Amino acid sequence: MTRPRVFISRAIPSVGIDLLKQHFDVEVWLENKPPQREIVLKKIAGCAGVLTLLSDQVNEEFLQAAGESLKVVSNFAVGYNNIDCSAAAARGVRVGNTPDVLTDATADMAMCLMLAAARHLQAGIDSVRNGGWLSWEPLGYMGIDLKGKTLGIVGAGRIGAALAQRCYGGWGMNVQYTSRSEKPSWNDQFAARRCEFQELLETSDVVSVHCDLNPSTVRLFNEQAFSQMKSGAVFVNTSRGGVVDQDALVTALQNGKLLAAGLDVTDPEPLSPSHPLVGLPNCVIAPHIGSATHEARNAMSRIAAENILLAIQDKAMTAEVFPNK
Repeated sequence: MTRPRVFISRAIPSVGIDLLKQHFDVEVWLENKPPQREIVLKKIAGCAGVLTLLSDQVNEEFLQAAGESLKVVSNFAVGYNNIDCSAAAARGVRVGNTPDVLTDATADMAMCLMLAAARHLQAGIDSVRNGGWLSWEPLGYMGIDLKGKTLGIVGAGRIGAALAQRCYGGWGMNVQYTSRSEKPSWNDQFAARRCEFQELLETSDVVSVHCDLNPSTVRLFNEQAFSQMKSGAVFVNTSRGGVVDQDALVTALQNGKLLAAGLDVTDPEPLSPSHPLVGLPNCVIAPHIGSATHEARNAMSRIAAENILLAIQDKAMTAEVFPNK
């Protein structure tokens, strides 16, 4: 009997691949770069399940190419802005993601970028590597202390809460956040206060972004938003690159409005080495590694695979995304 086919668009930790190979004929794209669109559309034809990454656009074209055999698309990510969930549902295709398991890893990365940006770590490392470090400098690379500063969190979800816990408990930072509704647990655990977006920008020493990418958050941080931020503030983004107008961020960093920025996400990814952000000494850029721990990535692999296995078996998925979410 022919086994259902599954295509995995990039190499992922083996725990998920091994699970799927026990039940299906599995093909994995092993090259370092994502497959080109025409290759993806060819590979998914006739598949019962496809394990996708954020770089894979799952739309009508994708669904039509896969055909009637497709039962599930499982995203190797928490976010799923690359998937047209309504179009998938209309064809009876279920959608999965990998929530919860990368919360701590991503919060740690936000903390890492916050510290690196606040202390001009990028400029210091560059100086060591290019021979610019000549002596101890009393006026060199001076950043800011985080203790007692105000942290503004945009996107009061699990990752934002994990960062608030670290900053409040470890550095005694004052936590404030924007959210559609009050978060009583935040008030209790972090002595946090909810405020409007503009007030958060005007009063936060550090702004850390954790919202998802949707029509209301595209270029949320634009020229106006950066102009409203506190002078000398630090900006951190570990959510999605599309939330930021990068030209406006370049200007805010160059003119001294912001002290520094730390980014784990850009638009596009990868960002060209010639992009102005890359050359700025007060901008720390990581290659989207917020979830890059063995623990988090293995758990993501397992859940993404379980989603496919369970959906093809017509069972409740470990983490299913519904169109109205």
